[in-house]
Amino acid sequence: MLKIKTLLSLLVVISSLSMVLFTTQPVSVAAFVAEDFDQNRARLLTYVLRRQFENHFSAKPIDDDLSKAAFHLYLKQLDFQKRLLLAGEVDQLRVFEDRIDDEISTGRVILAPLGARLIKNSIQRAQKIVDEVLSQPFDFTLNETYETDPEKLDFCLTEKALYDRWRSDLKFRALTRYLNLLDDNGIENIDKIPADKQLALEKEAREKVQKQYNDYFDRLHKETATDHYDRYLNAVARAFDPHTTYLPPQSKEDFDISMRGSLEGIGATLREEDGYIKVLKVIPGSAADRQGQLHANDVIIAVAEGPAEPVDVTDMRLRDAVALIRGKKGTEVRLTVRRAGHKPFVIPIVRDVVVIEESFVKSVILKDPVSGNQFGYIKIPSFYRDFEKTRNGGLGRNSTDDVKSALESLRSQKVSGVILDLRNNGGGALTDAVGVTGLFIEKGPVVQVRDGNGQNKVLYDHDPYIGYKGPLVVLVNQFSASASEIVAGALQDYGRAIIVGSEHTHGKGTVQIVMDLDKALTLRNMRQYMPLGALKMTTQKFYRVSGDSTQYRGVEPDIVLPDRSQYNKFGERYLDYSLPWDAIPAVDHADWPHAASLDTLMANSETRVSSDDDFKEILRMADIVADRINNTQQSLNIHDVDKERHDMQGNSNDLFNEHGMLNEDEDGAEDSEENSDLSDEEKLLTKIMEDPYARESMAVLFDLVNVDVQIAEGTHK
Repeated sequence: MLKIKTLLSLLVVISSLSMVLFTTQPVSVAAFVAEDFDQNRARLLTYVLRRQFENHFSAKPIDDDLSKAAFHLYLKQLDFQKRLLLAGEVDQLRVFEDRIDDEISTGRVILAPLGARLIKNSIQRAQKIVDEVLSQPFDFTLNETYETDPEKLDFCLTEKALYDRWRSDLKFRALTRYLNLLDDNGIENIDKIPADKQLALEKEAREKVQKQYNDYFDRLHKETATDHYDRYLNAVARAFDPHTTYLPPQSKEDFDISMRGSLEGIGATLREEDGYIKVLKVIPGSAADRQGQLHANDVIIAVAEGPAEPVDVTDMRLRDAVALIRGKKGTEVRLTVRRAGHKPFVIPIVRDVVVIEESFVKSVILKDPVSGNQFGYIKIPSFYRDFEKTRNGGLGRNSTDDVKSALESLRSQKVSGVILDLRNNGGGALTDAVGVTGLFIEKGPVVQVRDGNGQNKVLYDHDPYIGYKGPLVVLVNQFSASASEIVAGALQDYGRAIIVGSEHTHGKGTVQIVMDLDKALTLRNMRQYMPLGALKMTTQKFYRVSGDSTQYRGVEPDIVLPDRSQYNKFGERYLDYSLPWDAIPAVDHADWPHAASLDTLMANSETRVSSDDDFKEILRMADIVADRINNTQQSLNIHDVDKERHDMQGNSNDLFNEHGMLNEDEDGAEDSEENSDLSDEEKLLTKIMEDPYARESMAVLFDLVNVDVQIAEGTHK
C-alpha cells in the first residue's frame, strides 16, 4: 500500500507525464528532464508499461506480491551464481522487495541505479579475487569439493567466504582445461606426467581460465545504465508470467528477425574475440559473399555508413557493432578490415536481404534399411512468417507454404509415411500452427483461444485440401513449445498422427502480442527517448480441441522414448510464475479413421527400444545426468573428475546433445572430411539416418503401414 507521501508524489508525476504525453500544446523538454536521461527514459517506460500490463491475461494487480516476484527475478538476473554480491549488499537491495510496485506507479526507479552501483563495485572486487587466485598454481590431488547449484547457496557474508567460493569455481575450471590439455597432448596416464610438463600444462590451463574471465569482466564493465534499467523492467514484466518480457530495442530487432527468418545486412556471422569483431562465416549467396572480398577470420576494425566517417569498433560490444553493420537493403556499408599479412583495407558492401536458411523447413526421403519402405521426413525449426512483408502487400515466406511444398514433393515420390519433426521447435506464428495442421486434416477446429475476460474463440482450418493422407508420426521433445504443441495436440486429438518423443512437451500454452512502445509516443518532444523497444505480453491462453490446455502440462506423447535429459527440469512447470493448467469444454470434431491399435504400437516400440544399443546408451547417459542433478557437490580431485569425464563418454556421447537431438556443431560429422563433398541434403540425410529417434519413428510408420496393408488384404483383426 502506498504511503501518503508516495501518493502525493505519484499524483505529481502522473500529472506531469499526462501533460507531456497528451497535451496538444508544445511542452518544454527541459521542464521534464529534471534528472539524467536514463532515469527519465525509465520513468516514461514505467508509465507506458503500467498501462499495457492492465491487459495481461492473468489480470494480476501491481501490488506487493508482484513486487516480491519482480525482486526475486531481478536479483537472479543481477547475480544468479551468487559470486558477485555479498549478503550485506543484497540486504541493501532487499529494502525494495515490496516497493517495486510503488516505483512502477510513481515512475521514480531507485532500485536499478542502486543495483548498478553495487554490482559495479562487486565486479571490481571479483576481478581482483580472480586475478589473485589464478596467479598461484592449483594442487589437483587434494580431496576438496564445492557446491555447484546456486539455489543451494546463500550469498557470502564475508569477503573471505567470497574468495573461497571463487577459488573453488576457478580451480574446477582450471582442472577441466588441464585434463583437456592432456587429451590434446595425447597423455592418457595422468599419474605418469613429468613434473615440468605438469607445471607447464597447469599454468597454461590457468591462463586459459584467466582469458575467459578477462573477457567476462570486460563484458560486464561495458554494461550501461540503460542495460540496468532494462534488466529491472524485464524482471517486472516476467513477474506476470515467464513469457511476458520487456524487449529492449536490440532484442526487439532480434525477435523480428527470428520471426521472418531473414534480416537486412551483409550476411556474415560475427564474434567478439579479444576486443575485436571477427568474421566467423560469410553466408553463401549473401551480399558479402557476392561482393567477394570479406573472408572468414577477417577482423573488422571500423564501420562507416556509405561515405561517412568510419566508427572504430575495437573494444565495442558485439551487439553495438552489429547494429552499425546492419541496415536497409540497398544502402552501402564500408568495413575497414584487417587480415593477416595485409595492411587494413576498406570493403564496400551494398546491404541486401540475408536469408537464414537454417530456420526454414527441410525435407528428405528416408529409406528404411529394415523394411525397405520410403518415408518422408520434414523438419520444422519454427513456425515462421514474414508479417512485415505480408503487411506491405508482398508474399512473405511462411512455414505453411513450405510444408505444403515439401508434402507435394514427398507425395510425388510415393512415400509410405511421413515423419514431422517438431523437436526443439519453440513455436512461432499461430497462423502457421493452424495452417500446418490443416495440411493433414480435411477441415475442422484446430485450437481454442481464450482471453482474460473468458471470451472464447475457436480457430478453424476451413480449407478441405489435404496435403498428405497417409500414416503420420510427429516427433516432439521437452523443447517443443507453443505452436508446436498446438499442432501435436490437434493431430493427437483427431487421431491423425502418432505422437512420439519425450515424456512431455514444454507446456507453453499462452499467446503473446508484441507491442511497439514507440507507438505510444505521439509528441515530438518525447522522441529523444526512442527507441523504447517493445513489450511481449501474454493476453490469451491455448486450449486443445479436447478442451485441455497445453499450458503447464504440455502434450504427452502416445509413445514415450528414452531421453538423456528426461530427468532435467525442462518445461513450463519448472519456470518461475508460470500460469496454471486448466480445461474448458471440448469442441466437436470428426476423428480421423485410424485402424491401428495404440496398445500394439506401444508394445512393438517398447520391444524395439529395449534391445536398441543407442537407446541403451541414452538411458545410461540419462542415469548419469540424473545422478549429477541429485548430487551437486563437485569433486576437485583430478582422479574423480577424470573418472566423471570417462563416465560421460560413450558410443553415442558425441552423437546426441542434451536435448535428444543430433549434434550440429561445426566440428561435427557434417563438416568431417568424408562428408565434405556431400550436398546439404545428403549431409542432413546422413544425420537423420544415424538418429535413433528417426529410426524408431520409421519403425512406428512401418507398423502403421502394415496395418493398412492388412486391412486392404482383409487379414487385420
